[in-house]
Amino acid sequence: LAGKVIKDLSLSLFSSRFLGSDMHAGFLFVRPTRQSLQGLPLPSQPYLFGLLLHRAEVVWAKTFPLRLMLRLGAEYRYPCPLYSVRFRKPLFGDIGHTVMRLLVLMKAMNKCNEHVLAMGACFNEEADSHLICVQRDDGQYQTQAISIHNQPRKGLMVQITPETMAELRRSLREMKDYAVNCGRVDRTDSQEELVCVQWVEAVISPIDGKSMESISSSKMFQKSEYKENGKIIHWTEQVFYLQRVEPPKGIAANIPEHNRLTERIARAFCLALCPYLKLLKEDGMAKLGLRVTFDPQQVGFVAGSNGRPLPPQYLNALDSTLIPVIHSRGRKRSDEPIVMELIFYILEYIT
Repeated sequence: LAGKVIKDLSLSLFSSRFLGSDMHAGFLFVRPTRQSLQGLPLPSQPYLFGLLLHRAEVVWAKTFPLRLMLRLGAEYRYPCPLYSVRFRKPLFGDIGHTVMRLLVLMKAMNKCNEHVLAMGACFNEEADSHLICVQRDDGQYQTQAISIHNQPRKGLMVQITPETMAELRRSLREMKDYAVNCGRVDRTDSQEELVCVQWVEAVISPIDGKSMESISSSKMFQKSEYKENGKIIHWTEQVFYLQRVEPPKGIAANIPEHNRLTERIARAFCLALCPYLKLLKEDGMAKLGLRVTFDPQQVGFVAGSNGRPLPPQYLNALDSTLIPVIHSRGRKRSDEPIVMELIFYILEYIT
């Protein structure tokens, strides 16, 4: 028997009328990630879900299937629906003479149009949101962001000169960091805004500079983001467990309660530092770490940035807010020690 191997983000297309419509072109196959499967009659692993494609979306499905998958997620459910809607309007139309045509024709970075740079990627389950491409009614494209919190955010577009594009290409080929100076053309203040492209080998602790690459971690998917004085403090929602590879028994026994406590700790950290966000950012402390220890003998925390503890004025503010939350967990002699680390970023608030 002849057959075809189907894998994640692969296609099955039909050239003729399908499911009662000439506009139904076939299926884009995806694997479930963050969607709920409760109540679904599922076969044995491995399995994929087929999403019905509109014929106008085929060029996207062939060239950039991940973009189409995420666009479906923005239209229906993050990160993409596991169901299909028949006779729906296409999410993308004719590519015409747009930047999409250039992207479709490109074969490799070294051979592509010198004014356009395309990057491919896989779906990252640990990311808290994803940039998506949306085609407006006038045929032009714009960038938006979708997240598991179902709270759309505006994307960021930066126009760069041909000279900057050439420098960026060279930095990518040489695997070097690169920063793009940007901002409104008509701005009058001297505040600098940067978009940084960085090569990162491992997750580094802001507290002591040690690698956290092999440390057990989990994702919370609970948004903690607070604004003050034109800045935002954002928790990455990643929790690193420093004391052992597997989650401690104290966590496994009551995961919901531990998650709620972790969320309260992250929220308390953000609120305590909100009045100081501008100072921290100006002093180069835009990446912050919070390490909390739960031990039958002692309970406490360490906070730092750039491999050093935070200055006393910030630690004093954290003491009054964090200590009551941390001690609310209580202590039992039978509890195993738990040491966890949370990472936060201070970002510019762009309206």
